[in-house]
Amino acid sequence: MQYVVDYLVYVVIRLLLCVVEILPLDSCARLARWLAWLVGGVLRVRQDVVDDNLRQAFPEMTSAQRHQLALGMWEHLFLMGMEVVHAPRKIHDTNWRDYVSLHNADQIIRTCFLDRPTIIISGHYGNFELSGYVLALLGFPSFTIARPLDNPFLDRFINNFRGRTGQFILSKMGSAGEVERILAGGGILALLGDQYAGRKGCWTQFFGRPASSHKAIALFSLGADAPAVFCYTRRTGAMLHHVMGADGVLDPQTSGAEMRTVPAVTQWYTQQLERTIRAVPEQYWWVHRRWKDPRPRKKHRQAA
Repeated sequence: MQYVVDYLVYVVIRLLLCVVEILPLDSCARLARWLAWLVGGVLRVRQDVVDDNLRQAFPEMTSAQRHQLALGMWEHLFLMGMEVVHAPRKIHDTNWRDYVSLHNADQIIRTCFLDRPTIIISGHYGNFELSGYVLALLGFPSFTIARPLDNPFLDRFINNFRGRTGQFILSKMGSAGEVERILAGGGILALLGDQYAGRKGCWTQFFGRPASSHKAIALFSLGADAPAVFCYTRRTGAMLHHVMGADGVLDPQTSGAEMRTVPAVTQWYTQQLERTIRAVPEQYWWVHRRWKDPRPRKKHRQAA
C-alpha cells in the first residue's frame, strides 16, 4: 500500500513540475511571489518557528521587518525549487557563464587542483542544490552525504538531477567506507554544515546562540589532511542568475595548532556561514529549527 501511495505522490509532484518546466522564467518568478504570499502571508506555515529564529538572530528587527524577511525567504524557497527544474535545460557546460559568476574562484580552483582531498562546506543558504551541479560543470565532480527521502521515487528523481553533471550522493547510513575511499583518492566531499547534531554534537556559537553541529566535517578535514573551503551559491537577481563564491579556506597543513581541533574547525565554518547569511538573510532556510535545545547539560559527579 505504501508503495502505491509513494508512487501517486511522485506522479502528482512530477505533473506539477512539468507545469513549472513549461513556464517562462518571468512567469515562474511571479508564481513564486504569489506562493510566498499564500504560504507565508495567508496560511503562515511554520510562522512561529520562522519568527522565533529571526527574533533570535536579528533582535534589532521590528515585527514588520521580520514578516517581510519571512516572505522573502518563502519566495526564495519556491524560486530555488523552480530553478532546480529549469537548470538541466538552461545551464550546461558551454553557457554556464551566462548564469553563474564566480567570486574568489581562485580559492576554489586552486584547492580542488591540489593532490589532496578537498572538503567543500556550505549550508542551507542560497541555491545549494546548484552548487554541486555547477561545480561539476567546472570539471570538479563531488560526493555528498545525504539522508535518502522517505519516498523512493522522489529520492531517485532528486538524485538524478544531482548526478546529471557529476555530483554523486552517498547514503547517510553505512557510507563510512565510501567516504574513506574518496578521501584517500583525493576526491571532493561536499557537505552541509548547519544540520542539528543533538546534545552530543560539537557546540558552537551561531548568531549568538549555542548550536550543535556534526563533528564529521572537522574530523574528515583533520583526519585526511584535507583543506576545508566554505562556499555559497547566492541568487543575484533574476531567476537562475547566481554568484558562486568561496569565503575562506582552512588548510590543516598551514593553519596554526589552535585551529587543528574539531571545535575550532567547526566554529570557523559556522562563523563563515553566519557572515554569508547576514549579507542576504532572506536566502537562508529559517524554516528549520537550527537551535533545538539549550547547551548540553553537564554531568554532575555523585557524592561517594
